[in-house]
Amino acid sequence: DVDEYKVYHVQSLMKAGMYSDASEVCTTIENADLTERVNLLQAAIAYEQDEVMLARSSLETCSPDAEERQVFEGALLWKEKKYVEAMKLFGDAMNTIGYQADLSYNVALCFYSQKQYGPALKHIAEIIERGVRDHPELSVGALSEGVGGLQARSVGNTTVLKETALVEAFNLKAAIEYVMKNMEGAKDALDDMPPRDESELDAVTLHNQALIEMDSKATEGFRKLNFLLGQHPSPPETFVNLLLLYCKYSYYDLAADILAENTELTYKNMNPQDFEFLDALILAQSSPEEAYRRFDSLTAKHIEALRRGTKHIQDARKNRD
Repeated sequence: DVDEYKVYHVQSLMKAGMYSDASEVCTTIENADLTERVNLLQAAIAYEQDEVMLARSSLETCSPDAEERQVFEGALLWKEKKYVEAMKLFGDAMNTIGYQADLSYNVALCFYSQKQYGPALKHIAEIIERGVRDHPELSVGALSEGVGGLQARSVGNTTVLKETALVEAFNLKAAIEYVMKNMEGAKDALDDMPPRDESELDAVTLHNQALIEMDSKATEGFRKLNFLLGQHPSPPETFVNLLLLYCKYSYYDLAADILAENTELTYKNMNPQDFEFLDALILAQSSPEEAYRRFDSLTAKHIEALRRGTKHIQDARKNRD
């Protein structure tokens, strides 16, 4: 019944993805000195569930001078795809409180979200450089430098590791290399990460490992993605990537099973056009004629947009734009 312990309980429930329970515990905290923290926790609970308006409403009850509020408002702007405005708030926060690795990562993520990979990599490089210089005990690069197949010793999930944002930085670097089709660079980014045992890995790292190793270790990759899909929460990309990979490797029955078992994720995490395409692709295995009809319908739906896009490109070339 101690309110300070209830705050830690809320944080633990959030970590476990039990947001409804966490929200309920928040309502039982009565200590006035903890009001600010509770409001921020309620905003975080709403944020994690993509309830942006509710998160903003909770945030507005916090003191306008609170350092966390400025950073949180930046996160909300990022969630709303207002990347330039979000970057400004993160930059202002760093100007106020000094350099922090997590804020620099937030700026890098905004650049990545705008497909500006050069500036994103610049911020990532600074995070890694500072982490290596200030915390050699985190053994950055130990996996890739291992000799004779020796297993690097795990550094664990410590507070120091979290404060350096090294895990987030290496994951974002791997994502950029993956998007740029540099699979070797993506693998190197994950290998350079401070070593941890598989049971200690966060969901994003496990997801990225599965994707990048899929060509050489498909069974292992599918095992990791299926494990993540069974967790709550899991990276939103997990569901779509597992579907795409099942179709890529012609496991259409498994793809159909995943769709049937996770209908709520279909609406939450999939673009309707992607769903229509994958649904038709899976259907082609059992009903080719119906699948052909659906593909034909999709073609008719998108052909006009393709024509407009082609015309815009041609006009831009003529105008040397």
